[in-house]
This record gives sequence, structure tokens and C-alpha cells, in this order.
Amino acid sequence: MNIKLITVGKLKEKYLKDGIAEYTKRLSRFAKMEIIELIDEKTPEKASMAQNNQIIAKEGGRISEKIGPRDFVIVLAIEGKQLASEAFSKKLADVTVSGYSDITFVIGGSLGLDPVIKQRANMQMSFGLLTLPHQLMRLVLIEQIYRAFMIQQGSPYHK
Repeated sequence: MNIKLITVGKLKEKYLKDGIAEYTKRLSRFAKMEIIELIDEKTPEKASMAQNNQIIAKEGGRISEKIGPRDFVIVLAIEGKQLASEAFSKKLADVTVSGYSDITFVIGGSLGLDPVIKQRANMQMSFGLLTLPHQLMRLVLIEQIYRAFMIQQGSPYHK
């Protein structure tokens, strides 16, 4: 299985990089993990709605270029479905059984995701109504992917 994480913006914080590296290493026994960091557009202070929409569209175009035609795409969006860890684990297992070998997760930029990307998604997922920094969300997501595999293995890690 191949798991791709497409994110907008660069990760700067060492502690987050270290955590992501640790869970990526742990995941390597279950799947090949690829993280693609895309350039985020600079948002002018007091940007208009039209300017924000242009920025979202530009970032969406970059994201689209990295999504394969046969990828199962899960986007993180506040309006997405919330899942318990066990249900998320089952969803990943079901996707694999359905014939997908490539699962792509997308975390958009600070202004959100282009509607085109949301429409392309096979699933929209939410980690709740809290607003979290996009960089921290990467770590949380990768840990949950690892947890999903550990649940599938019946490991006590989840407890």
C-alpha cells in the first residue's frame, strides 16, 4: 500500500518534524509513506474574498497535479465526517479491499481547500470543530494512520 500526504505549506518546527519522522518510520512496516509539501500562496493582509478565492484555486491546482487518477482521496475538511479511531481503521482496510493501493490524504492551506479538490475526494474527513495549525494536523493525521494499522493488527498500542 502507498500512502501519500499532500500538504500546503512548509513544516518549520523541529519537534513536529521529529514526531512526523518517528511515525513515518513506524508506518514503514505497513505502507510506503510519501509526504508532498506544496508552496503556499502568500495572503495579503485584508485580502478580498476574490483574492482569497484566487489563492485557494492556485493551491488547488498544485494539489490536483499530485493526485493520481486511481488514488483514493481523503481530504481533511471541517465539514467532513468525524470517525472514531476504530472506524477510521476499518475505512482504510475497506479501501484496500476495494482494490485501491494508493490512498492520498490532503491538508489544504490556511484559507481552506479548493472546491474542485473537495469534489475529487472520495471522502471528506474531520478531526472535529477545533481549529488546529496545519503543521500540527500533519502529525495528528500520521499518528492516526499508524494507529489504524495497529488496530488492524490487534496491537495493544491503541489501548
